[in-house]
Amino acid sequence: MAKFKTSKTKGGQAQINTASLPDIIFMLLFFFMVTTHMRETTPLVHIKLPEATQVQKLEKKSLVSYIYIGEPVNKSLGSKSRIQLNDAFASVKQIPEFVARERQARPESDRNLLTFALKVDQNTKMGIVTDVKQELRKSNALKINYSTRKGKK
Repeated sequence: MAKFKTSKTKGGQAQINTASLPDIIFMLLFFFMVTTHMRETTPLVHIKLPEATQVQKLEKKSLVSYIYIGEPVNKSLGSKSRIQLNDAFASVKQIPEFVARERQARPESDRNLLTFALKVDQNTKMGIVTDVKQELRKSNALKINYSTRKGKK
């Protein structure tokens, strides 16, 4: 029979090899950088989306441009609903220019697939929403989406 020798080193525990630890950290960092969605615009208006009973998810979010309508976050700008295009407040008359810029920013093949999503606060009057829709129609931006949150049936 063979005899088993016990180790007489102090401490009793073997040390963990940490040579591959930087590789693991960089792999996790890379993973989170690739999977994280960065916010493109900072909302300058309060948006509490209305509820809807039937909700459909958009296929390609890269082909969506957002128009925000609601009360300004900064109370010094008033309490009347305002339009936000990208990171700035705008008037209804600036929408055709916004549509043209958004189309130019996309590849030629995707320009006809561009959807304009309206993120409108639930307390906003329909008059300003109708004005925005009319300007989008004049600019030949006919794919319009209303952003909502899923409600109870």
